[in-house]
Amino acid sequence: MRAVVQRVRRGSVQVDDLTIASIERGYVILLGVGPADTDAIAAALAKKIALLRVFEDDQGKMNLSIQDVGGQALVVSQFTLYADTSRGNRPSFINAAPPEIASPLVDRFAAHLASHGIPVQQGEFGAHMLVEIENDGPVTIWFEF
Repeated sequence: MRAVVQRVRRGSVQVDDLTIASIERGYVILLGVGPADTDAIAAALAKKIALLRVFEDDQGKMNLSIQDVGGQALVVSQFTLYADTSRGNRPSFINAAPPEIASPLVDRFAAHLASHGIPVQQGEFGAHMLVEIENDGPVTIWFEF
């Protein structure tokens, strides 16, 4: 499982010109699922992200978690995180999990994140989405489990 976590002031997802998800301060999480990923991996990654301390405390140091600041999360499935660009100019996505594996694991990851007390919204799996991200910092962290 791969995730790109961006600390944001706000984020949203539109599908067919309709806003289906919108958050304020928190994380936009772009999530890719590999074929060997499991619910246990989704749970471990969600816990790691829930405890990640990248929000500033009173002294301006990145010392607070999304839980500490009452932030929200927007989870967006992103199979392109598994792009293989080693040959040619057209990426291969053969290393991404097929939809029947990936879709339920994206939902499980979001549920695990929510179990840590974080309000979670999601994009629409498999849809063409317009994702708006107002990255704060910028702070962008890459995870691979």
